[in-house]
Amino acid sequence: MRKNMTQAMRTAQLKLMTMMIPITAWAQSLPAKGQSEDDWRHTVGIYMFAPLSTTGTSTINGSTVPIDLNLSDVLDLLDFAASGRYEAWKGDFGVVVDANYVGIKADGNLPGPAGAAYDVTVRQKWVALMAAYRVADGVLNGSGQRFTFDVHGGIRYNNLKQEANIGALPTAGGDEAWWEPVVGARGMWRLNDKWTSVASLELGGFGAGGNDLQIGANFGFDYQPWERTALTFGYRYYSIDYSTVLSGGPFAYDTDQHGPYVGVKFFF
Repeated sequence: MRKNMTQAMRTAQLKLMTMMIPITAWAQSLPAKGQSEDDWRHTVGIYMFAPLSTTGTSTINGSTVPIDLNLSDVLDLLDFAASGRYEAWKGDFGVVVDANYVGIKADGNLPGPAGAAYDVTVRQKWVALMAAYRVADGVLNGSGQRFTFDVHGGIRYNNLKQEANIGALPTAGGDEAWWEPVVGARGMWRLNDKWTSVASLELGGFGAGGNDLQIGANFGFDYQPWERTALTFGYRYYSIDYSTVLSGGPFAYDTDQHGPYVGVKFFF
């Protein structure tokens, strides 16, 4: 039973680890070109992330699978992932809604004479609501270009599902949901009328619901050749360390990823 479980979860969890590629997108404490300082300003961002490296472990019913994937593995196994963020700002105050959804459903037959059929469903999703405050707003010496620095914090609903049906064996895994605190900080530096550099760090979990720590760190650039739209790209590091114990045994997800991201922002 344990051998069959490990074989099936190795196949399914390889896909799991390439699918868990959320990106904490950001909007603007620094108003975009064409946005008013006096009225509410809004930004919607949609993003994709291509991890060059994915390492860690995934555990279902006490069966732990080590993962070590490169970008080629990810491109071969990638199914679906979506991430987006909405921010509304007026003056120094902002409201942030951050959402992520990732899901796969894998099926097939195990190798070998027995060839037991397996069916695996994997999903991670979250929705966060945060308040934000711009703590610094000034001009860089020498360049004369504007910069801002903001902090944000709130609460996030996080959900992780890993379930496997293997032959006639009982369903393995579970569907775990929890609420957790999340905090972050972001700096933006205007380079010229079209280019802006952005750096951000976001931390969540802190032991709530079994999520010891979830980290998202980004550095990149916005390129805004149009009044209401900008392209954004850069490099991202993401990690999560979640573990609990279900009736079937330990259930855990512990991984690190890094690689480039690309997306688009809309301003109104």
